[in-house]
Amino acid sequence: MMRKTADVSVDAMIEDLRTLVEVESPSRDVAALTASAQAVAAVIENRLGGQALLVGSEAGPHVHWSAGGDPRVLILGHHDTVFPLGTLGRRPFEVEGGHATGPGVFDMLGGLVQAIHGLAALEDLSGVEILVTADEEVGSHSSRALIEERALACGAVLVFEGAADGGGLKTGRKGCGTFEVSVKGRASHAGLEPEAGVNALVEAAHQVLDIAALGRPEIGTTVTPTVASAGTLDNVVPAEATVVVDVRVETAEEKDRIETAFAALTPHLAQAQVTVRGSVGRPPMPESAAAGLFAVAQRLVPGVVGRAVGGGSDGNFTAALGVPTLDGLGAVGGGAHADHEYVVVDAMAGRADLVAGLVRAIRNGEHLSQGADDRRRREEPTAR
Repeated sequence: MMRKTADVSVDAMIEDLRTLVEVESPSRDVAALTASAQAVAAVIENRLGGQALLVGSEAGPHVHWSAGGDPRVLILGHHDTVFPLGTLGRRPFEVEGGHATGPGVFDMLGGLVQAIHGLAALEDLSGVEILVTADEEVGSHSSRALIEERALACGAVLVFEGAADGGGLKTGRKGCGTFEVSVKGRASHAGLEPEAGVNALVEAAHQVLDIAALGRPEIGTTVTPTVASAGTLDNVVPAEATVVVDVRVETAEEKDRIETAFAALTPHLAQAQVTVRGSVGRPPMPESAAAGLFAVAQRLVPGVVGRAVGGGSDGNFTAALGVPTLDGLGAVGGGAHADHEYVVVDAMAGRADLVAGLVRAIRNGEHLSQGADDRRRREEPTAR
């Protein structure tokens, strides 16, 4: 077990978690997200002092706090959740059987609380910044530029998304994106003159087969058609159809290949038209970006494991810039985006202590020297 750097009150963390969970924050609901941002800012100011600024955006306010001094480390998270307003009424915040439950506890309000309390255990916070965004769950379109700006300024990023299975840290993530393929055909009567139409549904079926064939799961590339719609009435040849596709890739080369392939999709039926929108919006997070920081975490918590996962986060953006990034530092638990979402209460103090240890190590430059040592060991020839 890691040696505690200071006393962390689990009871205080639970109360702050309750405060955040009970201010519902569904993505795209600007009024709800404004209230949520104010609650996050209040918790930060109460525990760390200073002033947390609300940065307005079309998606809702992001929360930015800085301790001052030369930027050294960015604590990165989000306060939007996937649950609609009213979820709290049927699934209120509760602590029972060692678990805290409620909408957003694992993804990712528990991580935010742990980060704040871990920082509060440090005597010196100079160089630390916190950025809590309002639109991570819907693509981070309004926050990406700010995330990248502060990541480059700070030079190291700790991401407080929920932990991997068993409390592991997330050392790599696939790049991910969504594509929408729209097909335009021509309507006609399905009984009297079907040959006069251009069947958008048939064309979409051809496109689905072409799209699915782009996957290369043996190298981590998955291309999965997930939603389709077509037609209006059972006796009308469909004039329009739409297919939505989820894409995950592990390398920048695969990102480029997939985007090029979607752009090159062509119709199979004469007079059908195919239009493609979308991209791999979150670039892959290579494990190399986490190497130095993960080595420090292993020293602080012997036995902690690192896992590469398929889901994306804002850490994808920062890692793609070459900024050292370690993810999955948030709550230990599970059930992200589901009704059984939970946080393991007994793990909260240890994760808060890990925050403090990592921040101290980053300010000492330990993640850089450790990363260099790891690279040197990989490059040294093996003795024969």
